[in-house]
Order: sequence, then C-alpha cells, then structure tokens
Amino acid sequence: MTTHKTGTRDEWLAARLALLEEEKALTRRSDELAKRRQALPWVRVDKAYRFETDDGSATLADLFRGRSQLLVYHFMFGPDYTAGCPSCSAIADGFNGFAVHLAHHDVMLWAISRAPLAKLQAFKRRMGWSFPWASSFGSDFNADFQVAFTEEEQREGGIEYNYHREAALPLHGGEGPEIASRQTPDGAAKGAAMTDTDVATYARERPGMSAFVLEEGVVYHSYSTYARGLDGLWGMYQWLDCAPRGRNETGYWLRHHDAYDKER
Repeated sequence: MTTHKTGTRDEWLAARLALLEEEKALTRRSDELAKRRQALPWVRVDKAYRFETDDGSATLADLFRGRSQLLVYHFMFGPDYTAGCPSCSAIADGFNGFAVHLAHHDVMLWAISRAPLAKLQAFKRRMGWSFPWASSFGSDFNADFQVAFTEEEQREGGIEYNYHREAALPLHGGEGPEIASRQTPDGAAKGAAMTDTDVATYARERPGMSAFVLEEGVVYHSYSTYARGLDGLWGMYQWLDCAPRGRNETGYWLRHHDAYDKER
C-alpha cells in the first residue's frame, strides 16, 4: 500500500492546474534571467591560449570554426585522471545529439580539459562520443576560468570557485575531506575512485561552462557558470525532476554509462 498521498482525478486536476500557474511563472522568470545573462558586459580575451585538438594546435578563436559564438564545457579530466569525471560524463552523454543543432545555429560546442589529448581521445572512443574535445594541457585557460587549482591553493584556501572562496583543505598524504555537495556529499570520494585519483587530486579540477563571442576578429568572454548552475545542462536530471520520486539521491549513484552493467 502506497504511503504517498492519493486522490481522485478531479483532485489531481485541481492540484495540477495550481502547479501549472507556478510552472508558467518560473518559465517567465527563467526567460527574464536569460535576457539578463545575455546583457552582461563582454570582456575582451587578450591572452593567447593554445589548445590541442584532433586537427592540431588551435587558438581560442580557432575553436569557433566559422561561428560567432562558442560554448565551452569545462570537463573535469585532469592530467592524472585515467577517466573523465563520471558527473561530467553524464552531462556530456547528451552532447552528441544537440552539438550538431548548435553548430547549425551559429554556436560551436566544445569540451575542454587539462588532460593530454591522447587521454581525451581514448576516453572519447570508450564513451562513443563525437563532439569536439580539446586539451588545454600546459595552458592557463582552466585556471583563468576558475576550474583548475593547485595543491598550494588547496592548502592555503586560495581556491575561488563559483564566485566564492573556499576554506583550505587539510591535506594528508594527498587525501582530503569530502567536498560537500547539496545532494551527494560522497561524490568526491566516489568520483576520485572512478578516475583512479585521490580526493585532493580529483578536487583540483572543477566543472563549469563558459560562453564566448567572436566579433571583428576579437574574442570576448560573456558568461560562466559553475556547480548547481550547470543543472540545466543535465538532460538526465530534467527527466528525473518529472519522475514520481524525483532525483531520489541518497548518495552518489552516477557511473560512466558503460559501467552500470558491470556492477550487476
């Protein structure tokens, strides 16, 4: 017997119509925020970043590939990782389908990570992905956009992520405490295990998304978001939010998509 509230169809419809009004208000508010996001001032990018891609060395401007807009997913895959972050991988599982649509709407989508290109290519083959993925190995790009940090910054509380400064981590032999999240506080430890790193090494990479525009040969940075600001990119979570039990997370449950069956 269910413990959830039940009712008649008429009772359900009345509650659904009340919720619909709130959903419409949220949609309108989301549209307003999108306009404010697009109205942010552009910041000229003068640093000459270099990336390694399947087609060779490239500048940030090269990544636009003839489009005027560029969206970068800052994918957690550090030089010491043996696989991509499972959470970033779950987000990236949706990229193949809509990257082609974006490319035909004046927007290029790239993932960028600090791992050497050969590691990214091998993992990309394993996952069956086709979206463009560049290596920023040896570049300041990830650090400048606040998604990569040093061990010294971790020790000294110098990490500024998601627009606030974090407390120093008491590192002991490369291990650190859990990096708390709203729903899955064990995520850092499990993510580290799935990438063959320790928690401190794993946590020196962070996820994010940045937007750029190319106008008259000049690249400008227009927007960046991190942490829960990435929720809208998780197609899976949008579906779960409509499911009867929602996200239903009691711990970190994500795996690389080819690893679920191996646990059975």
